[in-house]
Amino acid sequence: MPEPLKNLYSEELIASLSLELKSVYGQFDSERFRESIFSENWDQKALKERMTYISVTLHQFLPSNYREAIEILKSVSSRFSGFEYMFFPGYVALYGLDAYEESISALEHFTKYSSSEFAVRPFIKKYPNRMMAQMAIWAESSNPHVRRLASEGCRPRLPWAMALPEFKENPDPVLKILEELKHDESEYVRRSVANNLNDISKDNPQLLLDVAKKWLGLNTDTDRLVKHACRFLLKQGNPEILALFAFVKPSHISIEAFKVQESVYMGENMEFSFILETQQGKLGLLRIEYAVDFMKNNGKLSRKRFKISEADYSGPKKLITKHHSFKSISTRKYYAGIHGLAVIVNGQELAYNNFVLDVKC
Repeated sequence: MPEPLKNLYSEELIASLSLELKSVYGQFDSERFRESIFSENWDQKALKERMTYISVTLHQFLPSNYREAIEILKSVSSRFSGFEYMFFPGYVALYGLDAYEESISALEHFTKYSSSEFAVRPFIKKYPNRMMAQMAIWAESSNPHVRRLASEGCRPRLPWAMALPEFKENPDPVLKILEELKHDESEYVRRSVANNLNDISKDNPQLLLDVAKKWLGLNTDTDRLVKHACRFLLKQGNPEILALFAFVKPSHISIEAFKVQESVYMGENMEFSFILETQQGKLGLLRIEYAVDFMKNNGKLSRKRFKISEADYSGPKKLITKHHSFKSISTRKYYAGIHGLAVIVNGQELAYNNFVLDVKC
């Protein structure tokens, strides 16, 4: 099992942080700070809870004057880098909402070493027009981490973060930022633009289609950006998006020798295979997926799609062999019973079979 991410907040990390804080703020009580962090319920805290808890605990040991505290944090933050240090901008989100100028300067500083993508969102909620103007300024920064913040910070559906429902309803202010960043020299920034557009597609699919048509063909980097931005709609089988990427209706394709393991135990792999075949000489450009209909606790089925491959097949036949793991994962609970497996080609379901998921006695 991989080490849980929450364990990044180790005794060594907190000790190092304490040492640096003490070096710039002599009154910092390193020992009591460490004791407060590793309180009796520390082990029960998840990753984001630990991140927030460190910000809250810092507040107890830094000067009560917000501006003084921020200057101390800014002076030590450049000695640490990585997403685990998002408790620095987290401090701003918790205690700096009423000190706009100082807080925005701090968020710009902190994001160069970790990321202010979570912390900026309360400011967008409280100062929407002012903050989107600031995002436009950040989009022109010489620092790629700051430019990425201009996009990542205003994603309508940023995972683990405060939602921005106003941008789900009307993403026009966001699109102005993304337009500025679509040709960014940094893949890191362009990836954020794609993720933002993918968020937008979940509430405004037609808007993404319009953007995709406008941007596709500008250059190879933008083409990759657009393709990544369209992944939700591609997975949904949106016919206009599929057509945009030249995935034609698979009327020339048949599924032969579709074999699905009849039963599988939780914790094991379910094997399946099939042959794609055509009478037209070549299979052509295909997006091949499978979907599992998972049995839920209430007896209903819930479908999830998985991509197998995407390629231009020059031959008339292609054997696909695959397995799906039913090993325990934190994001899904499995229930015994009849499940389903579908084969999907270019957005259309071409074959279906049932199998049984069981529990070992």
